[in-house]
Amino acid sequence: MPRIQGVDIPNDRPTYISLTYLYGVGQATAIKICRQLGIDLHKKGKELTEDEVARIANLLDKEYLTEGQLRRKIAQDIARLRDIQCYRGLRHRRGLPVRGQRTRTNARSRKGVRKTVAGKKGVKDMR
Repeated sequence: MPRIQGVDIPNDRPTYISLTYLYGVGQATAIKICRQLGIDLHKKGKELTEDEVARIANLLDKEYLTEGQLRRKIAQDIARLRDIQCYRGLRHRRGLPVRGQRTRTNARSRKGVRKTVAGKKGVKDMR
């Protein structure tokens, strides 16, 4: 298994798919990298030479933010929004959707499991 920026690249997948295992590298970026370096897109991970792996790692270091650097940058950006107490920062702090989605229904992936609150008494219960 070739190793690029601390991530094991799968042996049995084409190079452009294997590169998407890196955080911050999608399919379009992976194809762009392979074409830029002249590497066959459909070459399997185990067929990559040490030179090709080194060239990929070198290009990623120079031109792209990936893995730890990108995670750190995103965390710093969110922390900055929280510190300046803007609306987006408050939404991040409260764990609510940040980009204007509704919260009356849906938003479960952001809000977590439902927490039931004791309901109001109905009209029938008033008697």
